[in-house]
Amino acid sequence: MLNFESDYIEGAHPKILEKLVDTNYVQVSGYGVDQYSLSAKEKIKEAIQCPEAAITFLAGGTQANQIVIDSILDTYEGVVSAVSGHIATHEAGAIELCGHKVLTIPEHQGKMDPQELEAFLKNFYGDGNHEHMVFPGMVYITHPTEYGTLYTRDELMAISDICHSFNLPLYLDGARMGYGLMAYDTDVDLPLIAKCVDVFYIGGTKVGALIGEAVIFTKGNEPTHFITRVKQHGGLLAKGRLIGIQFDVLFTDDLYMKIAKHAIDLAMYLKEELRKKGYQLLLDSPTNQQFLILEDARMEELKKEVSFSFWEKYDENHTVIRLATSWATKKENVDRLLALL
Repeated sequence: MLNFESDYIEGAHPKILEKLVDTNYVQVSGYGVDQYSLSAKEKIKEAIQCPEAAITFLAGGTQANQIVIDSILDTYEGVVSAVSGHIATHEAGAIELCGHKVLTIPEHQGKMDPQELEAFLKNFYGDGNHEHMVFPGMVYITHPTEYGTLYTRDELMAISDICHSFNLPLYLDGARMGYGLMAYDTDVDLPLIAKCVDVFYIGGTKVGALIGEAVIFTKGNEPTHFITRVKQHGGLLAKGRLIGIQFDVLFTDDLYMKIAKHAIDLAMYLKEELRKKGYQLLLDSPTNQQFLILEDARMEELKKEVSFSFWEKYDENHTVIRLATSWATKKENVDRLLALL
């Protein structure tokens, strides 16, 4: 059975496993103040060109989103997201569980439009009854988006400018950050992200780590007693070394970028070969997620030999499926998939 269901179906890069074994009997302090975690943080600061950054390692993306958003927002505030944003769709109400509404605006192939964001904020403050409404307290975007699409440099800077003009922090969910950074035609890099946003996270779970995300506050704006807030949410690992070691390896010798590029190379190969075969794609994704439109009967046949993700119904007789490559995908498996199609 071939598996293209997601980009976190494998374990971890061998170098990470080797490092975990090699350091297994080294005794270190807990809660992320060990030498491996501190080393990883310095490497990340260098990569994002932001020496003043405050970095905390957390286990997963939903955990990171919930803790960051709840730590920033006041009780009467919500978070603005594209309607397709992860916090608005596939996080089981994790944000609402903390008492914060997700305020949705339209999406365009997963992205938020700067002009629509500005109009939404102006309309809110222009409403004479806004004191009785949920206030927009921050803005949330993802890069790559749920549809594998990417913001351009101009779009990211425009959203950043709008947020800051309304004194709202901009938060970027980077669960698949590596695959966005290594896309062929992107003009967005880590230093630009660090400059434009107030807080973001670099995803490890989907890009070569066993578990782990690096949450980064970029402007001396980490919430007061953030570690205490993390612990209140059950997110503080006693053995913080587990994630610190992984990011220390990922940010040594550009490993994070190299393995992400592998996934992009295979995704672009898959996309081109699918087009040659005459298949229709939902959109032109530049990253490791490709969205294929299949007749329902053909999809059921493919399901017997390939694992993939259901995405959405396209019409009465067609379904959109997602095929994802990862840091560990083998070219021969992509070729086997293409042969089945």
